[in-house]
Amino acid sequence: MIVNTVLNLIHQYGYLFFFLAFSLGPFGIPIPNEVTILTSAILSRSGFINHWVAYISILIGLLTAITVAYFTGKLFGHKFKHKFSHNKHYLIAESILRKRGHVAMCIGMFIPIVRYFMPLLIGLSGINYQKFAFITYSSALLWTIIFFALGSFFGIPILSMLEDIK
Repeated sequence: MIVNTVLNLIHQYGYLFFFLAFSLGPFGIPIPNEVTILTSAILSRSGFINHWVAYISILIGLLTAITVAYFTGKLFGHKFKHKFSHNKHYLIAESILRKRGHVAMCIGMFIPIVRYFMPLLIGLSGINYQKFAFITYSSALLWTIIFFALGSFFGIPILSMLEDIK
């Protein structure tokens, strides 16, 4: 069960688990962000873990991941851009970013997988850091608040149902 797995990981690594799950997500950590944040909210609401420490660990992990992706695009963009310049998905994404930059950056944070590739593309496109940070960090804050609140609100009934199944 996912709750027991997360509890074991928290027991082993502490709140560092949440930070690592979010900051290493784009590099192949196989736990979806949505599952991790909802589970942490459920566990914090149930009193198993500290609500604020879990949330801050998650938020800082996500901000770290998107910042690393942005600067990777910024620093190594010329290599990526040349390699992907004929890829139709890349060209479509670049076109959307050019036409609807602010909205695309914001909405991209709410779409799984896209939330990690969008900052890379933003860095590639040459958008300055201040603009990137303002829009994507605000969106990340909103996304984490929404999902943590959903997990806190709906988590107790779900956890009770799971306990009844055992």
